[in-house]
Amino acid sequence: MLRSTLLKLAESKSFANWVTSNGTTRRMARRFVAGETLDEAIAAARECNNAGMLASLDYLGENVATTSDAQHSRDAYLEIFERIAQGGLQANVSGKLTQLGLDINNEFCEGLVLSIVERAAGFDNFLRIDMEGSLYTQRTIELAKRVRARSPAVGTVIQSYLYRSETDVTDLLAYGCRIRLCKGAYKESEDVAFPLKADVDANFVRLMQLLLSSGFYHGIATHDPRMIAATIRHAAAKQISKDDFEFQMLYGVRTDLQRRLVKDGYRVRIYIPYGRDWFPYFMRRLAERPANVGFLVRNFLRS
Repeated sequence: MLRSTLLKLAESKSFANWVTSNGTTRRMARRFVAGETLDEAIAAARECNNAGMLASLDYLGENVATTSDAQHSRDAYLEIFERIAQGGLQANVSGKLTQLGLDINNEFCEGLVLSIVERAAGFDNFLRIDMEGSLYTQRTIELAKRVRARSPAVGTVIQSYLYRSETDVTDLLAYGCRIRLCKGAYKESEDVAFPLKADVDANFVRLMQLLLSSGFYHGIATHDPRMIAATIRHAAAKQISKDDFEFQMLYGVRTDLQRRLVKDGYRVRIYIPYGRDWFPYFMRRLAERPANVGFLVRNFLRS
């Protein structure tokens, strides 16, 4: 209920204006967001590399309404690949299709994605197409398959809270698509998503086993110690090498667990978001941490 309420509150323009202009909440956001500039994101990625971890940089933004804004986002992603190469970083890039014009036109969006993937391939790098709300799932899957048919430098994300995800995994694996598995962070109805955490977790384990046994390199994105333990057990039982998959975690979340996995010899990639449009991302992270919600709302009501 609290998570649902907070995600609804995230749609309030007055609340968004307060959060993004308030010094205290901006400092809270810096726990989850590397900063507003690419330089800050590059510095965070270098820190991860120095700690033995990989990185995935994400220029924050979603649901752009104009072609010029979408093209601006495309240009930002092209620059990220340039800077990663210049800095010799062990990092790839993640991005949302609605930031690249999916709400405007499918073909227009696909053209921008192809130009980004071409740049990624030129640097022997990789673009991860993030998954958004369920209204975009089918179009995201279809676009990812079309682009993957033209280049191996692209993959996408599957969310275990959706009923449809096992079918989508099977479909994407037929294209040799590299997948990031996560639980899902958007508010969804019971028509499309498991309402109970136990079912989301059980589906996560099923999908993880399917991915790790597929022979392709995938990312298991979770901070849940039980899901991590299940992944480690399955890999050991099936004699899957630690080099054949990676754990993925969010910037600023469970850094103790990140370090422990690296110490145990596992590959760990940190998702590093940056940019001025950090409010929606911050609210989704906050919704996952109820302890922070009361503090935020109390300060908003006092303002």
